[in-house]
Amino acid sequence: MKHLNKLLVAVMMVMGLSSHAQDSNNPWAISFGVNAVDTRTSSGSGHGFFDQHFSQPFAVKDNWNILPSLSYIGVNRYVGHGFSVGLQGSVNKIDKLVTFAPNATGHDGRGNVVTNPGDLMYYGIDATIKYSFQELIKSKVIDPSLSVGGGYTFLGDNSFGTVNPGAGVTFWFTDAIGLELATKYKWAVAANDDKPLDRSVFQHTAGLIFKFGGKDTDGDGIYDKDDACPDVAGLKQFNGCPDTDGDGIVDASDACPDVFGLAALNGCPDTDGDGIADKDDACPDVAGLAALKGCPDTDGDGIADKDDKCPTVAGPKENGGCPFLDADKDGVADKDDDCPTVYGPASNRGCPEVTSEALEDLKVQARAVYFNSGKATFKTGDKETPARLDAIKEILKNYPNAKFSIEGHTDSTGSAKVNQKLSEDRAKAVLDALVARGVNPENLESKGFGSSQPVASNKTAAGKAQNRRTEIRHIGSKYQGKL
Repeated sequence: MKHLNKLLVAVMMVMGLSSHAQDSNNPWAISFGVNAVDTRTSSGSGHGFFDQHFSQPFAVKDNWNILPSLSYIGVNRYVGHGFSVGLQGSVNKIDKLVTFAPNATGHDGRGNVVTNPGDLMYYGIDATIKYSFQELIKSKVIDPSLSVGGGYTFLGDNSFGTVNPGAGVTFWFTDAIGLELATKYKWAVAANDDKPLDRSVFQHTAGLIFKFGGKDTDGDGIYDKDDACPDVAGLKQFNGCPDTDGDGIVDASDACPDVFGLAALNGCPDTDGDGIADKDDACPDVAGLAALKGCPDTDGDGIADKDDKCPTVAGPKENGGCPFLDADKDGVADKDDDCPTVYGPASNRGCPEVTSEALEDLKVQARAVYFNSGKATFKTGDKETPARLDAIKEILKNYPNAKFSIEGHTDSTGSAKVNQKLSEDRAKAVLDALVARGVNPENLESKGFGSSQPVASNKTAAGKAQNRRTEIRHIGSKYQGKL
C-alpha cells in the first residue's frame, strides 16, 4: 500500500504543477502510456565506460522491465522558443535485475546474470526541460527533441536522486494528438557498492500525447494558432488582423490606421503629393523636399521658406537665410573680415598681405630709432626717434592681423651677458612705445640677440654703429593655422 501511496503522490504532483510544452497555440499537453526500465547499464560488465554503460540497449526480452498497464503520466507546458518544461510520474515492477556475476551459473558472455528480485517496485518522479527541433526542421509531423532534467527514484526500500539526459521523437497525427517515444538515461547521483539497488537505469516510454489550451481570444472566429492578431478581432483575409480605415493595409502595418492612405506610404495620406506622408510633412499643404520635412526652398539655400528671412535670395543659415554683407567685395563677409573696407584675400582674413615695400620701409624706420648709450631709453633730445615710431605705427595699422617681431642687437663692446640684456630691453622698449601708440600688443613680440648677429665688423666705429640696431620682421598671421 505504501508504494501505491508514493505513486499517488507523484501523480498528484504532476497534475498540480505545470511543466513539457508543445507550442505557443496549445501550450499544455498531457501524456500517458507504458514505460520500460533497463538495469543493464549499472551491471558494470564490459570494457571501457561506453561498453559498460551503453551496450545492449535493445535487449528487450532479456533486460527490459515492462509493466503491462498504464505506467506513466506527464503534464507539460511550453515556455517559448522551442523549450518546454515537464513533470512525469512513473511506476514499474523490476523482475529482471541485471548484475555482473561472471562466476555465477547462467551468466551470459559478458558475465551478466539476470535475476528476479521478487516484489521490487519502481517509482519515479522526474522534472524535465525539453527542446523541440520541430520548428527548426519545419515539419508538422515529426518532432524530434533533446531533454535534460532530474528526478527522484524509489526502488524497493531505497530512494535516491538522478540526473536525466534524454532524447525522443513525437509523431503528430493531428495538431493536438501524437505518439510520443522517449528514452532517458537516469544516472543515480549517490550510487555506491553499499547500496546495490541505488543504480542508474535506462527508462523508455511510449504513449499518447494530447495538446490543449488553444482558443479564440478575440472571438473573431479564427483560432488563435492561426490568428496573426489573436487579441483583437479582424478579417479572415488578413489572418485575423483588422483594417480599420479599409485601405487594404492591416492596422499592424498601417502607420495611419484610422485614415485611408497609400500603400507606398505605409497607409498614410499625402495631401500635397510630394511623396511625404502628411504625418511627417511640416508643410502638408504645399509640395516640398524630403530633406526639409516636406517644405519648399525657393532659393535653394537649404533653408525652408517658412524659416528663411530672405526666401528668394540664397544665404547661410546663421544669417537667417540672408546673404552676409561684403563691402570690399573680396569674398570675405564683413563679419569675418578684419579689413572690411580694404580688399584682401580670405587666407589673410580679408586683409592685404604684408608687401616687400612695407617690410623695407619698416627696416629703414626701425634702424633710425636711437637709444642713450648703454641704456634702453630713447636718446634724450632726439626728435627723430618719436617720428620713426609714429611711422612704424602707421605701417603696422595697415596689417591688423599680421604678427611682427621686434628684435634688438648690440655691438661687441662689453660682456655678452650685458649685451644680451640690453638688446632685450631695447626691443621691449620699442614694443611698449608702439603699444602706447595704439598698436595691438597681440600682433607684437620682442626678442634680443645681443651681439650674436652682427651686420658689419665690430673692429671699426662705423661697423659697431651699424650693429647697434633695431629690426622689425614679419613672422606671419596671428590667425595662422586657424583660418
